[in-house]
Amino acid sequence: MSAFIATEHIRAAVGAIAARQHGVITTQQIYLCGLSSSGIAGWVGSARLHRIHRGVYAVGHMPVNREGRWMAAVLAMGHGAALSHRSAAALWRVAPRFVEGWTDGAADVLVSGHGGRANRHGIRVHRSFTFKKAHVTRRRNIPVTRPGRTLADLRRVVPGREWDAALREAEYLRLPLDGLFRGDGTRSAEEARLLRICRRHGVPDPECNVTIGSYTVDFLWRAEKLVVEVDTYGTHGGRAMFHADRVRDAWLKRRGLQVLRVTDRWMRDAPAEVAETIRSLTDPRRRAWRVIPGG
Repeated sequence: MSAFIATEHIRAAVGAIAARQHGVITTQQIYLCGLSSSGIAGWVGSARLHRIHRGVYAVGHMPVNREGRWMAAVLAMGHGAALSHRSAAALWRVAPRFVEGWTDGAADVLVSGHGGRANRHGIRVHRSFTFKKAHVTRRRNIPVTRPGRTLADLRRVVPGREWDAALREAEYLRLPLDGLFRGDGTRSAEEARLLRICRRHGVPDPECNVTIGSYTVDFLWRAEKLVVEVDTYGTHGGRAMFHADRVRDAWLKRRGLQVLRVTDRWMRDAPAEVAETIRSLTDPRRRAWRVIPGG
């Protein structure tokens, strides 16, 4: 009777862990529940456990759903691993159209460092020396890269058009994108969008987030003495910010800098016009004053 009770206790413990992990569990977790190696072999033989990856099993049924496959892939890669790239984008629901249509079925998993863990069947391993614990969170209890890191990684593996769509969806969902754009010097999704618009339309690259006196300007074309600031209502709305922005602009203009403010709506609705405006202010051949008809 005591052996039966012990077995039922193990089953309950294994089931509880698997329920939190989308139906999957690791060998180490099974050991901690009190089942031995021979016991695991017996459970596999009786179809209570189904091997998914080395050291990871589905409990009681096959196949597991997509979240279970993702969780199994992360668990298989060990402590510190996280769902990433296309798979993380699908989990965050920022690009369902092209991610869900991706048919090879492999889960993208990010690990720290350069070597030591090779790809496995059903797992595409990505390695990065810049990957840190701070880049990981949990969604549906699956360790996953934060939205900003997810989009930064996604940018390297999908076409620009699809990445832009993922970014727009992330912004629509109001996902936090901290740290996303540090590689190109920008600090927000809006700044990154303006930089992409400039590059797409052939506008020379500016310097990003430059300190001038006690201020940091979003973009500076130094030779042309042009500052461009990206405005959104969320960060620049309100009477106090309205006043502070005008004081800042006046200070910059007194030092010979021209200031152009670009709104997120302007970038969204008329990106080519935004680019043409900046180009006209950075190209010395096109800066001449024009007579306004009827003026």
